[in-house]
Amino acid sequence: MSIRRAHPFGAAATLLQGLAAALMLAGLLEGCAVVAVADAAVTVAATAVKVTAKAAGAVVGAVIPDGDDDEKKSD
Repeated sequence: MSIRRAHPFGAAATLLQGLAAALMLAGLLEGCAVVAVADAAVTVAATAVKVTAKAAGAVVGAVIPDGDDDEKKSD
């Protein structure tokens, strides 16, 4: 038969332990949220760079002739 000793602070200690555990868990989840937000920001930036590069390539392709017209005229 085991003897349970009463905690000197009683229910308040149990409440504080639960609160501490909840705060630690919330801290861990905040880290995940920060990573998720940073990942989303990097994805948006990478997409913006990709779209800008494609648009710039299209403009350059339209402005600079590629020489196809010269080959057609010589035939």
